[in-house]
Amino acid sequence: MEQMETEGRTPRKRRAILAAATEVFLQHGYLGASMDEVAAKAGVSKQTVYKQFENKERLFAEIVLGTSDQLMDGLLQAYVDTLEGAADAREALRALALRLLQSLTADGVLQLRRLVIAEADRFPEVCGAWFDSGFEKSLDALGQALTRLSDRGLLRELDDPTLAAYQFAGLVMYKPMNRAMFAGTRQRPKPGELEGLADRAVDVFLAAYGLESPAR
Repeated sequence: MEQMETEGRTPRKRRAILAAATEVFLQHGYLGASMDEVAAKAGVSKQTVYKQFENKERLFAEIVLGTSDQLMDGLLQAYVDTLEGAADAREALRALALRLLQSLTADGVLQLRRLVIAEADRFPEVCGAWFDSGFEKSLDALGQALTRLSDRGLLRELDDPTLAAYQFAGLVMYKPMNRAMFAGTRQRPKPGELEGLADRAVDVFLAAYGLESPAR
């Protein structure tokens, strides 16, 4: 009975440490993050933190890679919700653009992106994996979803689906993402701005890939 209780407590402690460490790393960065503060916020001893994660670098890697998986899951669900079974390309792409704008400009996502970029030289493998398994993999999946729109006759044939996905994401996210990265999370979009960005991004994308776009 005691062993079962211990096994139940360990996953809870691990989740508490990860949640606390995420908050501390996002607030202070890697160098400013203190394992003492992580332990205090998680309600465990520092010895327990090190028992679970060995060292600060390992804890950082767990946070980065774990959040990459969460982001990937959310993006894949957005593609399913907006593009699969769609009957109108413009309507579907606009719905997806709004989902991307709303989810990827969330404060926590922006803070995580800054953290990964700031530590890319210190931890190239970990931060590179965040890009490969999150951002790049999600755009490969978006390219596949766009191909299915093309197969259903809603877009032109795509010579390079992943490139089309990169172009769509860039049209949607470049302005608000870069502004937020430099101006900080307190710089929020004005009312109606995200909707306008979504509309213009879809206009440009369909000018290149829509059925009425000029032949290439």
